[in-house]
Amino acid sequence: MAKAKILTAPTVENATAGDTRKEIPDGLVPGMALVVQPSGKKSWAVRYRSPTERVLRDGKLEPKLKKLTLGSYPVLSLADARKCAKEALQAVAEGQDPAAEKQAAKDTARDAEAADRDSFPTAAVHFVDRYAKRNNRVRSWLETARLLGLKPDPESDNEMAKRPLVPTGKGPVTLWKAKRVQDIARRDIIEILDKRVDEGAEISANRLFAALRRMFGWLVERGVISETPCRGIKAPTVERKRDRLLSDDEVRTLWKACDAVGHPFGPMVRVLLLTGARRNEVAGMEWRELDLEGAVWHLPAARAKNGEAHDIALAPAVVELLKAMPKIGKAPGYVFTTTGKTAVSGFSRAKERLDTAMLEAMQTDDPEAEAPADWTLHDLRRVVASGMARLGINLPVIEKCLAHKSGSFAGIMAVYQRHSFAEQQAAAWRAWADFLLALVEGRPADNVVSLHAAGA
Repeated sequence: MAKAKILTAPTVENATAGDTRKEIPDGLVPGMALVVQPSGKKSWAVRYRSPTERVLRDGKLEPKLKKLTLGSYPVLSLADARKCAKEALQAVAEGQDPAAEKQAAKDTARDAEAADRDSFPTAAVHFVDRYAKRNNRVRSWLETARLLGLKPDPESDNEMAKRPLVPTGKGPVTLWKAKRVQDIARRDIIEILDKRVDEGAEISANRLFAALRRMFGWLVERGVISETPCRGIKAPTVERKRDRLLSDDEVRTLWKACDAVGHPFGPMVRVLLLTGARRNEVAGMEWRELDLEGAVWHLPAARAKNGEAHDIALAPAVVELLKAMPKIGKAPGYVFTTTGKTAVSGFSRAKERLDTAMLEAMQTDDPEAEAPADWTLHDLRRVVASGMARLGINLPVIEKCLAHKSGSFAGIMAVYQRHSFAEQQAAAWRAWADFLLALVEGRPADNVVSLHAAGA
């Protein structure tokens, strides 16, 4: 048998295979060869006899002939290929099997990839990206992500929908970070819901259950799991329609408490009272949405609960308050923020601070006073609606001010009634602001404009 020629760089570069695969051995390193495909693709390999595996040949057990692919050419040069081949042969001489070890590493990586694909955090990200974002408004899918324990990466410069999702550090994604979705049982669902209820977040527990039920249902639809662990579980809390209305004294005390709480929650709560907007709408307010010279807040459809853009006329008191807000960050985006990159959050803790400040203010006059019970930031919309009604503002105008799509503008009216009541809304907001300021300052409200006279 002719001795293999020592390969050279030109030989390797000019080697061709013809119509069939070709191996060109190297005369310098035993077992090493250049593998040339009919397509012209080239790679390096080394053949050796396994020190651990045996095969029966001609009635005898002999070491199994193994092949180890070293890499492709020209990524791996001739010199580097020889170095790799010598290292592999040295390992064989020491009793190792490089090809078997390489395959085992591939199998381990493949198993790890499969396990990560089925992990709850990965499945939750896929659910938000592939289902929630495509079927819900921005505000809705952001809330779904928050409930699951995810948020858009605040360090990303992409638009909101394209930002990668990262864990918030709490919620199911963190609690079940080591679990596969196939291993989550009904008991796990019940335990996480019970924990929310025990923390006093009954409504949040209901919302979390709805998000988990939809996610696991989606996983069933895609064949990832065969049955949802949410089956047979009822919502943890029976929700009742709220009718809590803060009294005039409570509103007055709340307004004072905003000074004690300070930036950014104090001003934010006052804007809630002055505009009647929803908590997340105000918290996510951006400078680009505001026309302070024209005294209008252009709430975009993507952030409005009803999915429709809404213009809110700003009374002078609101304009003055917003102009006094600091602009944080190199390119100010959010109005109510502490970082300049994300909108304000942590409403539960802020509410606790408000309650404490309200109680302290009340106890200066009455040491036995107790903090106002069972109220939420959303109740402030009811304060605004009820206050406008007290001023004699017509119900259709109130509903337009608060962007309600039920009541006067439900059903057929929603289709054909397109009048914006812009002038009446502006008059109503001015009247409400005047009334509210008179209330919190303890002065007569006789300077409030007559809404009946203004045709509101």
